[in-house]
Amino acid sequence: KVELEYDASDKMDSSTKHCYVCVVKEALSNIMKYSGATYVKITVREHPALYQLCVEDNGHGCADNMNKTTGIGLKNMQERVSTLNGTLRIESEKGFRIFVVIPKEMQ
Repeated sequence: KVELEYDASDKMDSSTKHCYVCVVKEALSNIMKYSGATYVKITVREHPALYQLCVEDNGHGCADNMNKTTGIGLKNMQERVSTLNGTLRIESEKGFRIFVVIPKEMQ
């Protein structure tokens, strides 16, 4: 089961949209391959100065000895987010959670 919570305007710039689509695609691919999850929640929120994306599941997370930044897919996510001056945080305590923040461009 996948739940989507979308709370952002239609004015999100195309580079942020593209980044979020790529992150979600990679996250869902990893969830299907590795997590054993039965539920995934994708949340997109807009704040006055930034956009937020969170993809989280109820799977088993990753092993303690696995470095969460070594996979090619995870590195690609980090590069895409960094290009937009954003931050990417990955947690695997209870399930797997990818949290991305991208600042809005200053006008």
